[in-house]
Amino acid sequence: MPIEFLGMGAGNDSTETSPATTPFFDPQYAARIARIHEDNNWDHVLFAYNSTTQDPSVHAAWVAANTERIQLRLAHRPNVSHPTFAARSFLTLDHIAEGRLTVHFITGGSQADQAREGDFLAKDARYGRTQECMQIVRRAWSGDSFSWDSEHYRFENFASGLGPFNGKRPGISFGGSSEAAWAVGAAEADIYALFGEPLADAAGQQEQILARAAGLGRTDPLRWQIAFRPIVAATDELAWEKAQAILGTFQARRSAGEVIDPVRHYNQKPEAAGTQRLLAAAERAELHDRALWTALAKAAGGGGGSATALVGSYDTVTQAILDYHELGFEIFGLRGYDFVPDALEFGQHVIPQLKQEVAHREQGKSAGEIRAGQAAARARVLAAAS
Repeated sequence: MPIEFLGMGAGNDSTETSPATTPFFDPQYAARIARIHEDNNWDHVLFAYNSTTQDPSVHAAWVAANTERIQLRLAHRPNVSHPTFAARSFLTLDHIAEGRLTVHFITGGSQADQAREGDFLAKDARYGRTQECMQIVRRAWSGDSFSWDSEHYRFENFASGLGPFNGKRPGISFGGSSEAAWAVGAAEADIYALFGEPLADAAGQQEQILARAAGLGRTDPLRWQIAFRPIVAATDELAWEKAQAILGTFQARRSAGEVIDPVRHYNQKPEAAGTQRLLAAAERAELHDRALWTALAKAAGGGGGSATALVGSYDTVTQAILDYHELGFEIFGLRGYDFVPDALEFGQHVIPQLKQEVAHREQGKSAGEIRAGQAAARARVLAAAS
């Protein structure tokens, strides 16, 4: 099972450590950063969603027209459009991209940001709506005429005249770390995405989700994704110098009162279970396993999102990622603090050796043998942590 890498399909060059030097949405920059990923061994780029940004579907269509191979991961919040419209929008984009689309359904981790777009559902109810939306979208992609009448949606005799590109539907990605999320993802997702937790914590979540999938009688395997902030350099010492500089810049911007992210609310109690788990790991230790650094998550407070870093030399971070790959994580979401140089450095110095090593380890093994090895690795990690 190959190892794959998901970068950020950014619309401008701003990060937590530096304000934008480009327009808020710069189409030329958006095309450039996507091509940099495509030309430097990355497999996917993510088009994120919040209430303040450009429309990610239009952004993704622009990138599709300006790239050839990179896979597109489109974030979508079900509150912003009816699922019959969303299903056709996704198919249209998938035809533009010639089959390169995966849709990442997000339930929403901030009640305030949901409310900005008129969504006042409580969190668990939002998960129910997300599940219905995924079910409707998947069925709409089949081309069948159908009606729907349930808690969140009602319509009659809908059918999409447009089908999937070359008959293969887009993928469905989903994330969340609460029990409600586990239940929805176990039932509906092709790819289950987690934030970057310590190995034992990540393995524990996998086991919870897999147990729910088994309870539903699911037989097709889930693919696993996990997200980190990569901080790499030629040596461990240089990487840690870079990490401390990033932390210092982040803290200085916050102390100066700069608006780092207009959606996230730093220093407020986080609502999302995934963010709460990252902060709990940060309270236990600043450094976990080989290279998982939690200081940035702690500094972000309620900021949430992908906030834990893998810090070290190219070889150290390679080995750290292989530890997660052994647990079954196939897709690694990696967003740097300086998009262009970080995508280039990681793509040129880390991704090639990871892909080579995974291909070597899995040569001659069947999918069943690989999954059995992943299950054994999770058992070992959990036993060591208990």
